[in-house]
Amino acid sequence: MSAHPDPSTAPLSPQARIWRDRADAWVAEGRIDGRAFIGGQRVAAESGETFDCISPIDGRTLATVARGRLADVDAAVASARAAFDDGRWAHQAPAARKRVLQRFAELLVQHKDELALLETLDMGKPIQYALSVDVPLAARCINWFGEAIDKVYDEIAPTGRESLALVQREPVGVVGAIVPWNYPMLMAAWKLGPALACGNSVVLKPSEKSPLTALRLAELAIQAGLPEGVFNVVPGYGAEAGEALALHMDVDALGFTGSTRTGRQMLAYAAQSNLKRVYNELGGKSAFVVFDDADSLIRAAETAAGCLFFNQGESCNAPSRLLLQDSIADEVVAHLQTLLPRYQPGDPLDPSTVMGALVDGQQMNNVLGYIEKGRAQGAQCLGGGRQALAHTGGCYVEPTLFDQVTPGMTIEQEEIFGPVLSVIRFKDEAEAIRIANGTPYGLQASVWSGQLDRAHRVARALRAGTVHVNQYDEDDITVPFGGYKQSGNGRDKSLHALEKYTELKTTWIRINPA
Repeated sequence: MSAHPDPSTAPLSPQARIWRDRADAWVAEGRIDGRAFIGGQRVAAESGETFDCISPIDGRTLATVARGRLADVDAAVASARAAFDDGRWAHQAPAARKRVLQRFAELLVQHKDELALLETLDMGKPIQYALSVDVPLAARCINWFGEAIDKVYDEIAPTGRESLALVQREPVGVVGAIVPWNYPMLMAAWKLGPALACGNSVVLKPSEKSPLTALRLAELAIQAGLPEGVFNVVPGYGAEAGEALALHMDVDALGFTGSTRTGRQMLAYAAQSNLKRVYNELGGKSAFVVFDDADSLIRAAETAAGCLFFNQGESCNAPSRLLLQDSIADEVVAHLQTLLPRYQPGDPLDPSTVMGALVDGQQMNNVLGYIEKGRAQGAQCLGGGRQALAHTGGCYVEPTLFDQVTPGMTIEQEEIFGPVLSVIRFKDEAEAIRIANGTPYGLQASVWSGQLDRAHRVARALRAGTVHVNQYDEDDITVPFGGYKQSGNGRDKSLHALEKYTELKTTWIRINPA
């Protein structure tokens, strides 16, 4: 298969040279700041400890990052609590908060190149998508919740003439947010937008694998006018900073995005501490179901491949299970094989690259381990399945296609979080529904059929938070994102997200007759 530009040997295009030169200068000059952000300023970890931030592109150290622990989380929570209690943000009118958040969003756009480069260097995604997806969608999220907050009304309950019952939403207080490494900036925005719009203070713990944009966001928020102490960022390891935040007795709510295994632990931490509310957005094993009456098998195949290999397959909603009706399976699989060359990994700093590096060596080895399990259990690997560009020092895996995957195989049941597409064949509608619903997850799904009745019938039967029909992953900030079953209980995006970061208060007023 042909490959995209090799990060170490291929001649660089003029655009790639610009990005690489800028990255080289940032690293050489030590311009990437890995210190925590607490109380409105950059600070070292109280212990003085750091860890290296390694780029999966080529294995070089980008910066040293503060290794936050309990003392740093304590300081960040205390800063957030003081800011909340004195009302410097929570007591501002919704219209005033809106103006700050809109300026914050504008600054993200103004610093688009800087943020995109940090994101690409940190977690390996192609620069073209960091520029066209991650930064603009993060800005859109912050701006949308800012714009929405002064248009959300409270209620008056229909209690009768002798009383007045006001039903109001108030900010919950101090929000802990723990976000993953695959979309570091966008997942942070999904928490920050609604939490800050409602008047809360936030302590954000980014993944230790990709902390850089979260730290820069905090500086831009202050520049936009967010009061000091309202937004704090503590980088560090999950078992240290993450656990300390989840167990903290002065954190009122926790928004978590990550693995189902860690999501279970978040619920346990809440039970062990102050019964803080926990909203988990967890993993997925999404089914992409194609019936023999689909209008375009070519479009279905290309959509499945494009959405699965996007972001190197490191997406919780990736359609990793492609369910094909027997009569059309061979045709679709044959076309999928022709698509693999376009997703060969290349230099993430080259704007022509469509698939970059996995986030680190551990994740690369996890993905390769799943591929070996697929082979061992009898699935047919029709393409890919190997590490790529190993000589670069980076973490690259070829786009991988498995056929003859059967229900119950490890690669059919477990979230791989890498560029591995599994084809499962089915006979009829009932079997398709049974297979699609046959995992612990229920994040997203897709139905491809030219029959309106079938599309509606199957969509209703699928146990998933979002079901796409004759498309996949079309999206907007106005619709909620979240899943059923072990894909979690929270909903990010849309006005429904405001419910997570507010308390519902009833004020009952007795009206005495004249």
